[in-house]
Amino acid sequence: MHSTWEDMEEFREQLSHGSIQQAYRALLTYIMSLRTHFATRYPEIAVSGLYQGHMDITFFALFPPSLKRRDLKIAIVFNYDEFKFEAWLTGRNRKVQRQYWELFRDSRWPKYRVVTPAKGIDSIVECDLAEDIDFSSPEALTANIEKTTFAFIDDIERYLSAQKSGKEAPRGRAKR
Repeated sequence: MHSTWEDMEEFREQLSHGSIQQAYRALLTYIMSLRTHFATRYPEIAVSGLYQGHMDITFFALFPPSLKRRDLKIAIVFNYDEFKFEAWLTGRNRKVQRQYWELFRDSRWPKYRVVTPAKGIDSIVECDLAEDIDFSSPEALTANIEKTTFAFIDDIERYLSAQKSGKEAPRGRAKR
């Protein structure tokens, strides 16, 4: 059986090399600059503070007015296990999440994942923003995350509008 003590010894050993600290600092610096990019470029969208997590996820949230009215938000997430950026549609609380999950659960999204509610699950719908991340070109990475995030928001907004009007929801990605 693996022990916490063994994990701590491995952690200590890896930290002694110094690259983990440098990489973590660079990652957090990039995510903070991404957060600032959204806050500066889109003043009509509220942006939350940064949640650093426990080396599982680090994220900040965007509150587009049309989603905020519905108690929804978009989390821009760095998923450490998958080592990729994701956007998550999430609710203000578990009750809101469950309500919207029921609305989305039977939808078919070729590029998105509808996530079944469970303990520790904080998303309703997820979208991959950036995989095979190239931190050597942060401007290109930011542009890709921005473009894909707004396509995701547009698709969510169109889906919710179609549900409200009783129409078939459009599928695919919008251009911004």
